Amino acid sequence: MRQSEPILKVKGLKQYFEISGRYTVRAVDGVDFVIYPGETYGLVGESGSGKSTIGRSLIRLYDPTAGHIDFNGMDISGKMDRTTERRLRTEMQMIFQDPMACLNPRKKVGEIIAQGLDIHHLYHTRAERKQKVASMLEKVGLDPEHADRYPHQFSGGQRQRVGIARALIMNPKLVIADECISALDVSIQAQVVNLMKDLQAQTGTTYLFIAHDLSMVKYISDRIGVLHLGHLVETGTKDEIFENPVHPYTRSLLSAIPRPDPRVEKERVAQSYDYQAEGVDYRKGTRHHLGGHHYVLATPAELDKWTDTAAQCAL
Repeated sequence: MRQSEPILKVKGLKQYFEISGRYTVRAVDGVDFVIYPGETYGLVGESGSGKSTIGRSLIRLYDPTAGHIDFNGMDISGKMDRTTERRLRTEMQMIFQDPMACLNPRKKVGEIIAQGLDIHHLYHTRAERKQKVASMLEKVGLDPEHADRYPHQFSGGQRQRVGIARALIMNPKLVIADECISALDVSIQAQVVNLMKDLQAQTGTTYLFIAHDLSMVKYISDRIGVLHLGHLVETGTKDEIFENPVHPYTRSLLSAIPRPDPRVEKERVAQSYDYQAEGVDYRKGTRHHLGGHHYVLATPAELDKWTDTAAQCAL
């Protein structure tokens, strides 16, 4: 997988929102990462860190302020021609956070799932359209007869399965899952994530999995990017991130994960991270390679300090 060419290359992505003439929100401020075919890249961070903004910029719900996005050999950073836009709309899909708000309550599930097929004319007969919808419903664990029901007749987990079916029926190369399990009960979360893993094994689809639940991200992801205040502060394989976290923000996130063993949980100490108090300025930092796929955003002095701290914590 690592030997292949990345399916997505993001370089210097910036997404700013001008609130007034004197105030601009820098939601994403110079992010670099790549995603390889068939892998799951987990993007984690606290609320407001810019995770969902990155996903919406990649699929071009937002026009990026600056930076370069290369998807499957296409430049999708700026104005796209009709061929590029059509390919983007079929080859990249999104699963949204709220499984009820993103489904049209006035349409039946079969119509919702087939919407992309209708727009891009990806079937020849109504029978073929019906067969594709029925097949996709079965893949996500629903009955083909459910195509004639409305979204309000389903549970939250079932509605999210409809959202997954709507995305995957286009046979996309990349699926952006934007907090797609956060609105669900814990037991349902596991079902949905296992479904996504099974479908990935069948179809070879690539995922950008956006979440704030680190334990779930560790379970589903191959590589992880840690985002804070619009900056990608650390990235690496899940083993590199969980076994050797270097950035203090990453360590603070990992320290907040509850432990299932009551004795271990009783001794757990959550670390706090205040970048202003520590004098950290992300715009002054550069990406430092720590080995393998592990990178951290830091100045040389910060890297020395954080590496020493990480080594002491490991002892």
